Amino acid sequence: MKLSVLDNICSEYIRRRAIAEEGGCQRCLTPKHDIQKDNGKVLPAWKQLQCSHFIGRSRRAVRYEEDNLVGLCAACHIYLTSHPLEHVRWFTEHLGEEKMDFLLARNRSRVKPDEKLLTLYYREKIKELDEV
Repeated sequence: MKLSVLDNICSEYIRRRAIAEEGGCQRCLTPKHDIQKDNGKVLPAWKQLQCSHFIGRSRRAVRYEEDNLVGLCAACHIYLTSHPLEHVRWFTEHLGEEKMDFLLARNRSRVKPDEKLLTLYYREKIKELDEV
């Protein structure tokens, strides 16, 4: 599946949000810190996380929904993907029953999201995180 500009911006926001809220992985809570590389470049903490979808990216109605997305370390992402019952349990615990029900209801929608508007929205959300 080809990633769009919106996919990349949305993913960046979700991973940055995880660092701002949890300091690292939203499941195992393993902290992530900026890493100074030998060549002098810095690998930001947020780039050490992956953007994980509860309901897969092919479901356009919720592909960019904040409640459908979390920032996970690679190990937690792989674990939840390969353990579907645990995936449902953890996401339900993470969101709460009401938000989970609402997410599942939105998933049944056939409304296509406004990608231009969402791109602007997520760019603004990234700026807000940078200001904190």
